[in-house]
Amino acid sequence: MSLTEPWVGLALAAAVPLALLVDRLWGEPPSAVHPVVWMGRYLALTGHRLAPREGEGTDPEGRRDLPRLLGGALLWCCGAAVCAGLAGWLQAWAAQQPVWLAAGVLGLALKPLLAWRLLGDEVQAVEDALAESLSAGRARLAWLVSRDVSQLGPHQVRESAIESLAENLNDSVVAPLFWFAVAGLPGAALYRFANTADAMWGYPGWRGASGRRHYWAWAGKWAARVDDVLSWVPARLTALLLALPARLRWHTLRTEARKTPSPNSGWPMAAMALRLGVRLGKPGAYVLNPLAPSPGPLHTQHALSWAGTAVGWATALSGGALALASCWARYGGWFA
Repeated sequence: MSLTEPWVGLALAAAVPLALLVDRLWGEPPSAVHPVVWMGRYLALTGHRLAPREGEGTDPEGRRDLPRLLGGALLWCCGAAVCAGLAGWLQAWAAQQPVWLAAGVLGLALKPLLAWRLLGDEVQAVEDALAESLSAGRARLAWLVSRDVSQLGPHQVRESAIESLAENLNDSVVAPLFWFAVAGLPGAALYRFANTADAMWGYPGWRGASGRRHYWAWAGKWAARVDDVLSWVPARLTALLLALPARLRWHTLRTEARKTPSPNSGWPMAAMALRLGVRLGKPGAYVLNPLAPSPGPLHTQHALSWAGTAVGWATALSGGALALASCWARYGGWFA
């Protein structure tokens, strides 16, 4: 089955706006049937087996971590194969159904791989909590970011929320839609698994429930690098969707984006900072658009509005690309 087969392509194209409509109306499915939750459970279970045991020394650059590098890569590949395989099986089954039923099944399957409503609600919740008190804002921000929020001031809380909005606009919406347009449901599922693995394994250290710090080091390198590769194009596309309406200069955008340690997340964050005309930063790490003022409550509303517009364009572009491929297959004479 090819994505360019006419009726499959039409079903895939229709699935994109359907998934966003379901997201807008009902939000996230229950955890018991949420595929990303199941991805996280698999990664948590296998990740704890890779992490050093109590009392075991860690040497992130030493040879003793080579088995964790290979183990992490193997476990990642196993999880990715299951996710992409199940998604491929479902898409193949849907391709045998009437186009309206196929579109419905694919749209419902794509929805859990997107999280626009949840992201917007969480950012707005930080702003609402910050209006009550700084401590409430910090507490709510802790739901959204992994950094230490205990010492953040009100402007830094707001900056962190807007940064997270911009970064996750790519991770939670644009990138899954991009890979859905490129490789169908298996592409979106594979990306979501890779991004979840990077979030859980790809950082230099992670503190578990026991309080001890697990140094993933080499164990998470594979997850981090794969996510970097899969996010490279979508991150820049997300930045363009935010920057083009304001006619931001590419050179300026690239200069700001390179200030962050990540090869990808800096692009949408820099685009948001420049378009809002505010500074965004992570204490002790980087500052984007440093000469601009700190954001205020109105900037959060602008950020949410512009991110929503970017989601609309991403939906139109991905769905349109699939519809165009379907029409070309039907009338252009390719893939006969």
